[in-house]
Amino acid sequence: MRRTSSKATITDVARQAGVSLSTVSRVMNGNATVDAELAERVRAAAVDLGYIASPLARSLVLGRTQTIAVVVPDLANPTFQEILRGLSRAAAGDGYHVLIADSAEQVDEERVLAAETRRRTDGVVLCAPRMPDDELAALLPALSPAVVINRPPQSGVPVVAADYRSAFADLIDHLYGLGHRRLVYLAGLARSASNAARLAALADARSAHADLEIAELPCGVDFDSGAAAAGAVRRSGATGVLAFNDLVAMGLMSALADRGVRVPEDLSVAGFDDIPFAQYTTPPLTTAAVPASDLGGRAWQAMHALLTGAHAEEAVSLTPRLIVRGSTGRAPE
Repeated sequence: MRRTSSKATITDVARQAGVSLSTVSRVMNGNATVDAELAERVRAAAVDLGYIASPLARSLVLGRTQTIAVVVPDLANPTFQEILRGLSRAAAGDGYHVLIADSAEQVDEERVLAAETRRRTDGVVLCAPRMPDDELAALLPALSPAVVINRPPQSGVPVVAADYRSAFADLIDHLYGLGHRRLVYLAGLARSASNAARLAALADARSAHADLEIAELPCGVDFDSGAAAAGAVRRSGATGVLAFNDLVAMGLMSALADRGVRVPEDLSVAGFDDIPFAQYTTPPLTTAAVPASDLGGRAWQAMHALLTGAHAEEAVSLTPRLIVRGSTGRAPE
């Protein structure tokens, strides 16, 4: 008859199974070297006594915390939230927890958080890190095992990234195909690798189309930044706007509406990311859908491979998909 007691200890299991404490420990931690008959006796005794191994004790025995850290630049950004959702769910499926740290777009804080969280976890995922390439390359060996999201390939470290350059090129081509020859780009943070990819796409477009003019306006990454840019956008004389992300585009559209500017009749606006609210703006926002949840899931696959000694792909690239909605239309005559 099963005795369900929350006070059962590893000593009780060892006594009932007639084995040593170390044998019980090895069985409870999945050590395959224990004789099959002994292992079955231990498991039967544990079930009979209602014994549950302490997670803390298990961590001490295995030398692992079953926890990884993820450092993000801004938890308020819906895209980072979706990446975290995909990563956390995938990690939970393998019995791991996720510790989240927000660097608030501060490079110095990002560096400190990465080092501090690594000391308390089994590995670190750096999501869109803002530090310069040379600093990132110097830091990564000390964080091993580590995975990076949305940066160029790193030597010996898995990187999972979205192809922002080609997706941004698709948005430019979409507006060019609608007759727009004067565009303005509301740029994100200069230290953002995804902003650099967008700038590269702009350079490609200028080279491909001699009649295309694209101005660049320093902006930001949030709703308020987009709203604050409305005046400069109108003064630019552009007929189409490429916003760094959907939040910027949504802020701009709100401010334009307050000024009586019609979208897309007077000005076309395109965002980037396809956050959940993008399809519910007025009009619905044209954008590029970043597979954020998949980025998180693939980042966990790479981390799990590192933790278990399996092969981890060094570079995974996912391509965002152009989503055409009502915020873009034919260029005004």
